[in-house]
Amino acid sequence: MLSLESILVQQPGNIASDMDGEKVMLNVKNGKYYNLGEVGGEIWTALASPGPVSFVVDTIKENFEVPAELAQKDVLSFLQHLLDEDLIEFVDQP
Repeated sequence: MLSLESILVQQPGNIASDMDGEKVMLNVKNGKYYNLGEVGGEIWTALASPGPVSFVVDTIKENFEVPAELAQKDVLSFLQHLLDEDLIEFVDQP
């Protein structure tokens, strides 16, 4: 179950690049292209190393000056989509 305490990280096997301020990505395993957009690109970058969802929410809240509730709702929704596409994974906490 995804929560603010969940620790997530990018799955290996994705090639991401910046194009005109937006992040685009190719998943090598499934051959799909993704346009993560500007905000999604920030989320993707925040998950380059394992970290809690709360860190990602704070990053989006600060970088895009959005209310905490909106940042939390949108980030959780986007992360769930990335999980469903098998682009990110949970990290076991020590």
